[in-house]
Amino acid sequence: MTAAAYLFRTLGDPTRLLILRHLARGEHRVVDLMTHLGLAQSTVSGHLACLRDCGLVRSRAQGRASLYSLARPELLDLFDATESFLKATGERVVLHHTAVSARTGHEHDGAHEAHDYERPRVHHRAHRPGIELGHETAESSA
Repeated sequence: MTAAAYLFRTLGDPTRLLILRHLARGEHRVVDLMTHLGLAQSTVSGHLACLRDCGLVRSRAQGRASLYSLARPELLDLFDATESFLKATGERVVLHHTAVSARTGHEHDGAHEAHDYERPRVHHRAHRPGIELGHETAESSA
């Protein structure tokens, strides 16, 4: 696997993307991330360890707690590029993965399948996937 494949595999986890999204707003303690995301301490800590080991986040001690932040400002550029890409192709991504899930009963496992991009469109608007850095949450709209 190439370094880029490992990076995208790391970024492919929805929980890690949520954590990175919150860290893009500034430093957070584990307890802050637990509260904001409604996740267990072990879940947050495990994902932060993965992100730290991959060089995506860093931590600094503050008293007995650690504050986590993005390690590289280029991540913000990557998030922006991802949002632009999903605006252009996001519905196709959702429709493809929804069709695979319906057909197989599980999420797309990355196996190469024949892609039929000419399949009939679903009539309802599919929710656009992604990291959604700009969407409002209950906490940010309060």
